[in-house]
Amino acid sequence: MATGESNLFRESIRTALAQRAGIPDSEATANATAATWRLVAAQLAPVIGARGLEVLFERALRTTSAAFPWLAVASGSGAALLPGVAERLACQRPAEAAEASYTLFSTFTELLMTLIGESLTTRLLAPVWASPSLSSVQESAL
Repeated sequence: MATGESNLFRESIRTALAQRAGIPDSEATANATAATWRLVAAQLAPVIGARGLEVLFERALRTTSAAFPWLAVASGSGAALLPGVAERLACQRPAEAAEASYTLFSTFTELLMTLIGESLTTRLLAPVWASPSLSSVQESAL
């Protein structure tokens, strides 16, 4: 992701995750990460399939774990890794958890772009990274 549009996309990822988490709290970040992944999966499964999502998520997690070794999850695959990721995020300092979550989604998005291109990735994931409305944030907190 090297273009100006890509930088805006990265900032959209960071902003959406922060808004979904609300207060800077590790557990809120973990919950926002899991909720965001479900949105990503819903957008992408019809295009790349469940197995494609799993493979990309595993690869993004391995890559992100190089910078955040505590994020590595030993067992499971694909979506089965998500609870372990959320658990590890919840155990970190809020800023560290937020940065790891952002890095994981950025890495995932970059990998997806290499497969299907920047334009299609942007179109497919734009609804996920759009700023969540106040009502949807409040509903997810209930």
